[in-house]
Amino acid sequence: MEKPYYDLNTYFKNIFGHRVHKISIDAGMSCPNRDGRLSTSGCIYCNQKGSGTGRFHKGFSVTDQLENAKVYVRKRFKAQKFIAYFQSFTNTYAPIDHLKRLYDEALAVEDVIGLAIGTRPDCVDEDILNLLQGYAKNFLIWIEYGLQSAHDETLSLINRGHNFKAFKDAVEATQKRGIHICVHVILGLPGETRTQMLETAKILSRMEINGLKFHLLYVIKGTEMEKWHHEGTYTCLTMQEYADLVCEFLSYVPKTVVVQRLTSDPHPGELIAPSWALHKESIRSLIRQTFGVRDLYQGKWFQPVSEKPKL
Repeated sequence: MEKPYYDLNTYFKNIFGHRVHKISIDAGMSCPNRDGRLSTSGCIYCNQKGSGTGRFHKGFSVTDQLENAKVYVRKRFKAQKFIAYFQSFTNTYAPIDHLKRLYDEALAVEDVIGLAIGTRPDCVDEDILNLLQGYAKNFLIWIEYGLQSAHDETLSLINRGHNFKAFKDAVEATQKRGIHICVHVILGLPGETRTQMLETAKILSRMEINGLKFHLLYVIKGTEMEKWHHEGTYTCLTMQEYADLVCEFLSYVPKTVVVQRLTSDPHPGELIAPSWALHKESIRSLIRQTFGVRDLYQGKWFQPVSEKPKL
């Protein structure tokens, strides 16, 4: 049965004809929202780990992390090729020479056919994009911009440290370079209505992005969100509310956009709420079920930008 959205495995098989798997890399990066350039507290939902594993600071090089993971991924998923996913913190936030050494090291590992680089829209410049453009001539290169919301009032409330214009500028600077653009969006951000979240979908649908990742706003230890949760000023989405939002959101997104993630992946030892966030397969199953019950599918309500009238 055909899925109601364009998933990452289908995308890889369409290109390469076999299973390709992303391997997460911790490259020991920092973040301007943590190191004092913008602030020291970070986004309200992010703790000191920043989705990192700490492997780099434990002495595991980029090569070590890739080689170790390849053994497991080959056995479990039957993957033949791999994408090195620089995930932890902001992976363009370093001098260009340092970035080049890290990226070169990853691409030198056998059967690594590309890079996915997680970053912020305010942490790219012409030199970085030129570097990635060079790699894109021979490798599959994705850059993953954390947007979270298209609304400046929300970005300010969550202490994101940049506005929507910074994201728009980064996307425009990246386009037409052979670099694929994936956008991260968080559903359930404090103060955001359903209408606002779907407005983010409509805005992104007009920007010619290539990929999308959904994150549930969950509460973890050591964050500002933990305080808000305990004070009762923030209530998490229910699983059904989240599934409904994902399905509606994707209904506005072009069918060509690759859905790289349907939900988040919290660390069990850090999660405060909601408890259902740990049940990833149940969430995916409910989303697929909701697509069917509501007769929705990716692109159902997508409206292409009308061509300018000929003079």
